[in-house]
Amino acid sequence: MALVRLRRRVVGRACVGRRIPVRLTRVRITKYTHSCVRLERDGGGVLVIDPGVWSESEALVGADAVLVTHEHSDHVDLLRLQGLGIPVYAPETARIPGLDFVGVAPGEDFGAAGFEVSAHGGRHARVYGDLPDCANLGYLVENSLYHPGDSLHVPGRPVETLLVPLQGSWLKTDEAIDFVRAIEPERAYGIHDGQINERGLSSLNGWLTQECDGRYRRLPPGATA
Repeated sequence: MALVRLRRRVVGRACVGRRIPVRLTRVRITKYTHSCVRLERDGGGVLVIDPGVWSESEALVGADAVLVTHEHSDHVDLLRLQGLGIPVYAPETARIPGLDFVGVAPGEDFGAAGFEVSAHGGRHARVYGDLPDCANLGYLVENSLYHPGDSLHVPGRPVETLLVPLQGSWLKTDEAIDFVRAIEPERAYGIHDGQINERGLSSLNGWLTQECDGRYRRLPPGATA
């Protein structure tokens, strides 16, 4: 099991115009079914992103906070989150009746479970015409790991670890590959893959492995990086 180093960056006064790493933080990333990931920091702090109705319940055990990219049920399991009693962050205009959450605006910086988070994008990717039309935020955690939700918004900041959607009614394979190439992360892992069988997954993972310059590898549900 490898632990990913997430670098927290600040601008140093002695290096005007340059971003310099000030410390390295060890964070364990665990992938769950579909778009859910769990981040655990050495020394404490558990942050879960997009625990939807298809993801395993254990993803939320011991969680300190939850990030929700948008209101669709494959990204937010209302019944599980209602009884947790921990902070849930979601787009400020998200329609999630029955759930108390902290509204987040595009461009906002905030803290969750001891992690620094910035919100990017703003809208769900288009499927057809103007549908679906709902708020969607990508979250950049510790200026390092980026979860885009249901969008291909490029955050405009360096990304070390990219979670790349693999399949959806709003997505083509070439778009997923171009998303990785546009961001140029150190590493990329697939998410949003809960609606396809093993044959489809094998094809998609093969394409991204072949076309993403060695940056991509599959992280199956339950696996940790």
